[in-house]
Amino acid sequence: MTDAIRWGILATGGIAHEFTNDLVLNGFQVQAVGSRSQASAEAFAAEFGIPTAHASYEALAADPDVDIIYISTPHPFHAANAKLALNAGKHVLIEKPITLNGAEAREIVDLGASLGLLVLEGMWTRFLPHMVRIREILAEGTLGDVRTLIADHTQDLPDDPAHRLNAMHLGGGALLDLGIYPLTFASELFGRPETIQASATFKATGADAQVATTFRYAGGQIAQTLSASNATGPNTATILGTLGRIDIDRVWYSPTDFRVLNSANEVIETFTAEINGRGMHYQAAEAELLIRAGKISSDILPVEELVAIMETLDEVRAQIGLRYPGE
Repeated sequence: MTDAIRWGILATGGIAHEFTNDLVLNGFQVQAVGSRSQASAEAFAAEFGIPTAHASYEALAADPDVDIIYISTPHPFHAANAKLALNAGKHVLIEKPITLNGAEAREIVDLGASLGLLVLEGMWTRFLPHMVRIREILAEGTLGDVRTLIADHTQDLPDDPAHRLNAMHLGGGALLDLGIYPLTFASELFGRPETIQASATFKATGADAQVATTFRYAGGQIAQTLSASNATGPNTATILGTLGRIDIDRVWYSPTDFRVLNSANEVIETFTAEINGRGMHYQAAEAELLIRAGKISSDILPVEELVAIMETLDEVRAQIGLRYPGE
């Protein structure tokens, strides 16, 4: 491996554009892109000044000049794409959710471990500066005993049945694409829930339109989340503790501001986000740090937690009756 860690981009959709733009903007080395068509790969490479354009995912995985591959296909394809990259000796950053379900997540995590390769989910929120500061505040005990999380991820997205968010064969639905953000936040704060209650409404395609969850944890904490693809809500989050709270502004899962308030409702700290780009490069920086350290799992987003989160999502889906083709 050269001094610079060389990125490969697998697939050329919207999220790949956003991620690659942040990589280029912040000085990361993007070496190659792979698409199912040469024309798409070449257009993407030209847009971002990428040296190599591959006409297949297999060619990208086999490229000796690539060290880590960012997988940005729809989530039903994540497991197969990750296996391809890992078996070719590449580290992987897999766009969230890491896979379609817990069994696939376990398979990918175990494969990475057996090969000594990094597996990291592209849950970019966890690596953003405001989340780093929130972890520090919680560790300092400023909120006292943290008891509750309330968070939503709600957007008014297209109703087109062919849209990725509505198509069952593409893993469509609010829960896996949107709900994973507040569920992952709850996991970071409280771990795996002891009890899960979930309810949902559905679109004509069978994809979930909105999902509400209430989680209770062994220590008595509670997390309430709402995900929806058919209406825009506040997209805020609040952490409640015995000594105060943190109010995270809209849009809480992207670079944003927050306030810390004490139990007298007085603001005792304000955080203002200053980001170069969208902020998706922070997860890439974490991946590079881990690779250089020879680590295959992040302390900030451990592989075992990734599996636990997917298993929690499996239980939510079981309760609301959501199954995908092939499961």
